[in-house]
Amino acid sequence: MYIPETFAETDVARLQALMRDYPFATLLTVSDGEPTVSHLPLLLDKSRGEFGVLRGHLARANPQCEHFGGKPVLVMFHGPHAYISPTWYGDGPAVPTWNYAVVHAHGVAHVLQDDEALDLVHDMVVLYDENADAAWPDDDASDRFRHEMITHVVAFEIPIARLEGKYKMSQNRPDADRPGIAAALNRRSSPLDKAVAKLVGGE
Repeated sequence: MYIPETFAETDVARLQALMRDYPFATLLTVSDGEPTVSHLPLLLDKSRGEFGVLRGHLARANPQCEHFGGKPVLVMFHGPHAYISPTWYGDGPAVPTWNYAVVHAHGVAHVLQDDEALDLVHDMVVLYDENADAAWPDDDASDRFRHEMITHVVAFEIPIARLEGKYKMSQNRPDADRPGIAAALNRRSSPLDKAVAKLVGGE
């Protein structure tokens, strides 16, 4: 990823926060010179390693599962983004642009056993489902169903070896321009625009 120094983000806690807040990621692998991409939610375990460990699963029928044999993978997390109008600046001329925050996590994917896969799905349900007890009931029939279901997925984890972050948030503009940019974004109704406004404002 091209990261001008002005937009480089190296604070690990901040990068992990983006991965937590925007967990629907893009998984990229390369096999025989051909890139393959999947889009999926991933869980971040911050307690393991310098940068953490990502956990997720793919459908067993997904051919990307065959790319996990010790080969490097790239995971991209897309944070908030928004169009920036040159009319929001104090001085001109200027060009329109796009502000965004992204994190790239590099590592090697390792396939998990079925019991670990069940733990992963359970953890996802508990985190994201407000009715987790109903969605993941503790009874024999549900347990049998889950053990059958888990045979159709491949769960994996990726110990993160390297993190890259790019927060392009108008740092190249004069400080006097940034409050106006944030105010214009806050006048919009999109949650993404408002999230960018906070980052432009230094939050």
